[in-house]
Amino acid sequence: MKNKKFKIFEKFDILTLILALLITALGIISIYSATHGNTSDIDFFTKQLIFAIAGFIIVITVSYIQPRYIALTSYYIYGFAIILLVLVLLVGKTINGNKSWFYIAGYGIQPSEFAKMATILAVSFYLNKGNERKDINELPVLMKASAFVILPTLLIKLQNDTGTAIIFLAMLLPIYWGAGLSPFMLFSLITPIIVAVLAFFNPFLSYIALVLVAVSLFFFKRNLFASLIVLAVNIIAGFSVNFLFSRLEIYQQKRILAVIDPATDPLASGYNVIQSKVAIGSGGLFGKGFLQGTQTQLRFIPEQWTDFIFCMIGEEFGFIGAVLLILLYTVLIIRILYAGVTSANSYLSLITVSIGGLFLIHLLINVGMTIGIMPVIGIPLPLVSYGVSSLLTFLLMLGLVMNNYRFRTKVL
Repeated sequence: MKNKKFKIFEKFDILTLILALLITALGIISIYSATHGNTSDIDFFTKQLIFAIAGFIIVITVSYIQPRYIALTSYYIYGFAIILLVLVLLVGKTINGNKSWFYIAGYGIQPSEFAKMATILAVSFYLNKGNERKDINELPVLMKASAFVILPTLLIKLQNDTGTAIIFLAMLLPIYWGAGLSPFMLFSLITPIIVAVLAFFNPFLSYIALVLVAVSLFFFKRNLFASLIVLAVNIIAGFSVNFLFSRLEIYQQKRILAVIDPATDPLASGYNVIQSKVAIGSGGLFGKGFLQGTQTQLRFIPEQWTDFIFCMIGEEFGFIGAVLLILLYTVLIIRILYAGVTSANSYLSLITVSIGGLFLIHLLINVGMTIGIMPVIGIPLPLVSYGVSSLLTFLLMLGLVMNNYRFRTKVL
């Protein structure tokens, strides 16, 4: 009897479920505190709680679905997501300058969140039809796989949602890595971004980076033509960043400049960052206590239950609470990535690795925003920030992760 009980957990990813429950519970508690004392805002807590319960039912349900059924519907799910992204441009509601929302029965639905999961499914299916992974190092395969991501990215950019569009582009890196793109190609994709960022903040550092890129290309020992192209792209990236910056909208420029010095625009683009840093810093080691955060309870940060929820955790639960949350995320992400790379099912493996990468990207950008080392681009903290679309999408993705765990030895 005892052995039978343990066999249940051989196919049920209990660790992922527990980690997700803990993170989501902390998010719900944080939303309650952030909306406490305002009868109109408390609805956010109620909605998040209801959809969290429904979401975990969906998580468990998805974990039992046969992978072949998920695979066969991948393109249909992706197509549906694209249709929603087009429809929201036509009949969606504009909020904070972004035409990204449907409002149904009082609930805001953001199709771009659902499109993240749909895109991962479609790319994974394209690269793994019949459980035989295509070689993404072949240019036609790489271009077709990238097209699955670029299409929704363009539609989301038309919604004026630059932050989510950036997330979609960043999503390419874990997808490429999980699909087996060569280290040389990954290097070629990542280094221009690093050089461009350094050129913007400190041109001298970008020159050092270009020298390191040239040295690294020598050790890759690729043909001279390919190496020169990569070096040229890095040089162009470094010298064109200021031109590209000048082409951004004024509010986008101010948000980026606020990363360097929030005091340059303390009442607008730098305001949230300044107040967030004050809240986190005032929390100290152990925090001010639940419902006792002055920055949180006095609403110094507008709609703090969404993208800036982490500053509430830092203020009321302190450094210990913030580190505990990041530790939970770290264990969850490592768990997801390990489950992905060790799976024999190449389709589910790529899905899982991509989801792990997406969680990591969201975590780094969101926490970076709240402590002032990333531009404020409106990215939610997975499972914690208020948002029905975001919450359900991330829980659906965790259902796919648990599905991979259950069927990790089974090919399509």
